[in-house]
Amino acid sequence: MSTVLITGSADGLGLMAAKLLVDEGHEVVLHGRDPRRAEDALAAAPGAAGALHGDLSTIAGTTSLAEQADAHGRFDAVIHNAGVYRLPERVGTVDGLSTVFAVNVLAPYLLTALVRRPERLVYLSSGMHLNGDPDLGDLQWTRKPWNASQAYSDSKLLVVALAFAVARRWADVRSNAVDPGWVATRMGGPGAPDDLAQGPETQARLAVHSPASGGYYYHQMLGETHPAASDIEVQEGLLAVCREITGVELPTS
Repeated sequence: MSTVLITGSADGLGLMAAKLLVDEGHEVVLHGRDPRRAEDALAAAPGAAGALHGDLSTIAGTTSLAEQADAHGRFDAVIHNAGVYRLPERVGTVDGLSTVFAVNVLAPYLLTALVRRPERLVYLSSGMHLNGDPDLGDLQWTRKPWNASQAYSDSKLLVVALAFAVARRWADVRSNAVDPGWVATRMGGPGAPDDLAQGPETQARLAVHSPASGGYYYHQMLGETHPAASDIEVQEGLLAVCREITGVELPTS
């Protein structure tokens, strides 16, 4: 049996993955952005071991979640599932960041750096990462005009780079990224064409058994990645930006 924390598991793919793992007898801890959403998650996933809360759009909320996670105990795996999609305009956080960057990139970085190191890490990305721009010059979209699709694609490229950076730095952890497909969740929309049943499968499997580290998976098969995700300069540049914003460094080993 594995103990698994899943962020953003009050609904959608996070909740679906949680139910799969609970049904298999694993100990699953859920997460919602506030106490009410955490309770919603528990109600929707009978058999889950508990639910934590924290607003991942804020550094304080993410830090609080990390503290709650460590208080619960060491996890065998963390699935970084929480994310926001294509916001129609730039929405700033209380920390002055773009919400898309804060939730999709910075929160996984901060949780990775702060939570007691598990054996397996799974980061949710998207096929749209292939359209991402690895330029780190204006990650908060304060100078360039807002482009919802581009901002999302960029964030999903960067989270793959983060997963690969962790795999490179931490030999004792199996760190992988997942494209769940474009599926008909609340985020994906009712017209999404991919197989919803397969949407949570890969991350659930990687949370309990990762054959290797540094992979990008689509429906349990290795998939194509943007070349920048494997570029050490891009990876280290991203880590430096996240360190500067949060004051928290990702250990090198």
